[in-house]
Amino acid sequence: MNTDPLYQFTSHIAGKNAKVSIYADRVEWDKARGVSGGKITAGVLTGGLSMLATGVKNGKAGTEMIPVQSITSITTSRDGMMNSKVSVITAGNTVDFRVSHAEAKIVKDTLTRLMLGSHPAQAPAAPASAVPAAPAPDITAQLQQLAGLRDAGVLTEEEFATKKAELLARF
Repeated sequence: MNTDPLYQFTSHIAGKNAKVSIYADRVEWDKARGVSGGKITAGVLTGGLSMLATGVKNGKAGTEMIPVQSITSITTSRDGMMNSKVSVITAGNTVDFRVSHAEAKIVKDTLTRLMLGSHPAQAPAAPASAVPAAPAPDITAQLQQLAGLRDAGVLTEEEFATKKAELLARF
């Protein structure tokens, strides 16, 4: 399997900028240890006294990873005029990534395709002397799966209609 990320972006997570990488099987992010904008502002407003009291760096650095198979839902919502929040929901956790509106669509689409198993990166490479491909999966079952994702709020009505049209066009 290819170890290069499918997509990378920078997000503001829990007061820190994080480098986020989406792989075919997981989502990973790394929050560097450093000074937040809020800490700098407080330091300026207090003449540096707050930084003396609390220290310049904080201990909120770290990495985290979510396997794609554990993601149950992905939602987006506006977060101000310039940004959107992409929420990756698992059975026991929700992680919010703050990105531009355009990037939110890319992140959601990439993760949705990975969840549905339809991302090109998940297709195994066929050997040169491969046997002909198996017949296409049942279109009815795929449409029911898409409808279930729409009903669960994972896909919008527009995304559902687009995917439905793609499936029917292949039929």
